[in-house]
Amino acid sequence: MEIIFPEKPTLGKKIIVVLILILLFPILLIGALLYVLWGMILYIAIWLAWRQRFILFVYSDSPTWKDYIKANIMSRLEKHAVILNWSERKSWKSSLAVLAFRYFGGYRNFNPMALVFRPFRFAKTYRFYEAFKEFKHGKPDKVEKVMKALFDDIGI
Repeated sequence: MEIIFPEKPTLGKKIIVVLILILLFPILLIGALLYVLWGMILYIAIWLAWRQRFILFVYSDSPTWKDYIKANIMSRLEKHAVILNWSERKSWKSSLAVLAFRYFGGYRNFNPMALVFRPFRFAKTYRFYEAFKEFKHGKPDKVEKVMKALFDDIGI
């Protein structure tokens, strides 16, 4: 039985990899700067447009949390929040709320979620997904903990 070892990269291959990295670095740097600039533009737009409504709340019609959220969270946030229903995302039109959700929401555990925007501060994120997984099994402690942290932060 023969043991096969991977081929060691030659000097030519190493040079090509270094050249590719050198050529890609400015593109990656420009991309990162544009991403940060877009975030700054969104922050400024939110701070100017949402004077009384400084929370973005995203939820869905999941039977696990829909009734609980409507009774315990949304009823207290309505005056201060822009609300998006993830279940209706196909009918969303491009808006500041949708753009903010897509930028700040992330790709995991974003539903249900609250984003709190305060002037000249980074957004605070309150993710309820993991807490509601435990809630589904009769353990409401984490949901109440996240909800209390959110309400304490916004002064409700």
